[in-house]
Amino acid sequence: MKTFSSLMGNQTLLPIIQAATVEQGVNIAKAMHDAGIHLVEVVLRTEASLDIIKQIKKELPDLLVGAGTILNENILDDALKAGSDFIITPASSPTLLHVLKNCPVPVLPGVSTSADILLATEFGYSELKLFPASLSGGSQFLKAMGSVFKSVSFCPTGGINANNKADYLNLSNVFAVGGTWVAPANWVESQQWNLITSACKDALL
Repeated sequence: MKTFSSLMGNQTLLPIIQAATVEQGVNIAKAMHDAGIHLVEVVLRTEASLDIIKQIKKELPDLLVGAGTILNENILDDALKAGSDFIITPASSPTLLHVLKNCPVPVLPGVSTSADILLATEFGYSELKLFPASLSGGSQFLKAMGSVFKSVSFCPTGGINANNKADYLNLSNVFAVGGTWVAPANWVESQQWNLITSACKDALL
């Protein structure tokens, strides 16, 4: 199976879409796509999230779309039925990692402690999401983990923005950073899609 990082390719930004309606979600995705983004995460935090994934895949078939906030088997099944190209979890547990073992698409499990990292590696994962990064030790934590878990790489999210993303991306064990700073709620509400495109372009530099 492909790894999550191979899906990312040279894209070092994992842009996160959180929208209240399908129309909002699709417009955010189009704005990101216009910036050269080829992969996005839709977090399953609103009732429209699954339909957003379906509609993005319909209108932007060349865009890879994954589901975030996967907490259990039922949510996983719903996300896969919606056509998710990859799966991301905010946290890990033995039960959830066991369920994910048979997932047909790449998985990026969420961790926040060294114990979480060890647990995930015991299930065979070498690519993980640190969440919430800024509250879990940030770039200094990941720098320390690099000497302990030498074969593990990370995509941190949570509290990352244009001002601190380089602190993470400069680490050898970080292959990408995720965040919502490229599509803040006020831009979405005011339909300033061009600002999202510009922010994504800047983040890719």
